Amino acid sequence: MKILVIEDDRSLFNEIKERLLQWSYEVYGIEDFSNVMEEYSSIQPELIIIDIQLPKFDGFHWCRMIRSTSSVPIIFLSSRDHPTDMVMSMQLGADDYIQKPFHFDVLIAKIQAILRRVYNYNNDQVQIKTWAGATIDFEKSMVSTNEASIELTKNEAFILKELLEKKNNIVTREELIHRLWDDERFISDNTLTVNVNRLRKKLDEIGLGEYIETKVGQGYLAKEGTE
Repeated sequence: MKILVIEDDRSLFNEIKERLLQWSYEVYGIEDFSNVMEEYSSIQPELIIIDIQLPKFDGFHWCRMIRSTSSVPIIFLSSRDHPTDMVMSMQLGADDYIQKPFHFDVLIAKIQAILRRVYNYNNDQVQIKTWAGATIDFEKSMVSTNEASIELTKNEAFILKELLEKKNNIVTREELIHRLWDDERFISDNTLTVNVNRLRKKLDEIGLGEYIETKVGQGYLAKEGTE
């Protein structure tokens, strides 16, 4: 999904962009703060992060302009400690408000919660997938081959889905924990290890355990297998 960050502090923008790219979002900034609407229309983002204090016109102005044509989710950022700013943001139709300085984990969690609520992307994802000669029914949490089937727990199925969405690429332990947490499945580092080991053991039963690799100190990787 595309996220437009309307922030004139280049250092903060670059840090936000770096963090969001780690979560596979497309991130765009504004080159000309007098032509925000033109750039917004060109990008057509799924979510906007906007600072209140900007050159030319403030974030409230651009929020009004955007809301006149779109209901795209908007998160306000502000370094000002004025309750009226939050009230104004909500009145203008913002979806959330974050005061600087903020923790990036909080920003990521808010972005994911808003996108999940607005676009319902978890429910829209394909529920049937083929991998390594097996058929995976994520709705039923079942993995089947011609010879046998196994049933996964919801956490195991969620982890497998995350790994398969980035086949042949390492998914870090931190990313898995964040995604499980954001999906309201509260999980610790030790619990993640238990779930992954249990997932691999179940996959071993149908000859697929070798396709999940542990990358020590990094995370986990699902190999391509035979489609």
